[in-house]
Amino acid sequence: MINSLSGRFLILTIVFVMLAEILIFVPSVARFREDYLISRLERAQIASLALLANNMIDEQLEAELLENAEVLNVVLLRDSVRQLILSSPVPSPIDATYDLRDPEPWVLMRDALKVVFASRDRVIRVIGDPVRNAGLQIEVTLREAPLRTAVLDYGLRILALSAVISIITALLLFLAVRRFLVVPIKGVITAMSSYAAAPEDARRIIKPSAGVRELREAEEALQTLQTHLTAALRQKDRLAQLGSAVAKVSHDLRNILTTAQLFTDRLETSADPSVQRMAPKLVNSITRAVNLCESTLAFGKVSEAPPMLARVELAPIIHDVVDGERLASGEHDVSFAEDVPLGLVVRADGEQLYRLLGNLIRNARQAIIASGKPGEIFVQATETDANWRITVRDTGPGLPPKAKEHLFTAFQGQARKGGTGLGLTIAAELARGHGGTLELVQTGPEGTEFALILPKTLIAQDEPAV
Repeated sequence: MINSLSGRFLILTIVFVMLAEILIFVPSVARFREDYLISRLERAQIASLALLANNMIDEQLEAELLENAEVLNVVLLRDSVRQLILSSPVPSPIDATYDLRDPEPWVLMRDALKVVFASRDRVIRVIGDPVRNAGLQIEVTLREAPLRTAVLDYGLRILALSAVISIITALLLFLAVRRFLVVPIKGVITAMSSYAAAPEDARRIIKPSAGVRELREAEEALQTLQTHLTAALRQKDRLAQLGSAVAKVSHDLRNILTTAQLFTDRLETSADPSVQRMAPKLVNSITRAVNLCESTLAFGKVSEAPPMLARVELAPIIHDVVDGERLASGEHDVSFAEDVPLGLVVRADGEQLYRLLGNLIRNARQAIIASGKPGEIFVQATETDANWRITVRDTGPGLPPKAKEHLFTAFQGQARKGGTGLGLTIAAELARGHGGTLELVQTGPEGTEFALILPKTLIAQDEPAV
């Protein structure tokens, strides 16, 4: 209860209301004390006027007048003459004098607190203005104990009333907060829990119903989120099923195409001119189909093994990749150039790095061949204190707009007709597995450049950087 929103709001409301009442309490007590003393001055003035009307009154009547006025002595200043009108024995010396003719508010509050916390019955003098200008000044002497009793009684009644008001106010606010805030919030929580149990079920999507604008906006935002998430889950589920089917088909198709490739190898040795003319095209078509199946199967293996990081020399790996792509380019006018410092060692998985660079250089070669123009592929490696940088730059036609928009998205970022877009996707995943990044530096009619950046720093390891 205390840790709930409504419980804490209830406690805070009671505390704040009581604090406000306490701030009102001191001025109220000060005003009560002032009224109390002024009333004693008025009573004393009435008693003194009765004496002035008849100069001869006995001691018993004088004592009765003083008792009714609740004072000990009355001094009236009339016609510039200060007269002791009524008097009785004073039990002790006067402890303090208070002037009520034009007091400051803070002085009244200070004096009221002195009365509340007084430890003994004091005798005080009070000075004020007579009612209806019946004299220049009136002074009375009285005991402070009755005043303190009256002030404490008044203060306790004020505190009790404040407590009742604070409890009623807090209860009303508690019910209001529970009705307009807590109940809708619990409804949102219940809707979220229900949706989490079965996010594919559209019936569990929240329907905004809160009356408070902010809560309704939160419900509408949650409804939009749940709607998009449900649609995304459905799409991903369909893609997963489709991917499973494609993987199975690709596996069987790859086996069939591998057998067909063996037969096409024999066709190349045929002396028939028409066969010799058609065989290379058939071989290229089957090779592309095999590569497509292998790429699809490789991408479908989401459990890609983490790289086995070791210190490997970079130049031999790049040289092997370039040699393979040089052979694959055949008679096409594609040149290759390397600028890799001898002895440059990087921290990487050699096999995965070969695959990564192979995808980049193969894409560059295929782009140049598809353009039908001569071109060059340039591979360069550099290092800084923080990382190694390997760039692959070509003089091909550049990436089309769709490929740039979906650069590292499988089956959408293909740069040429008939491509799958898997090469760059797999390369980017391998780069992330090494803690690095694969970036498109620039692309356009003058060519395309990719940069692979591998960090030298290690995380949670003690092995120093190379």
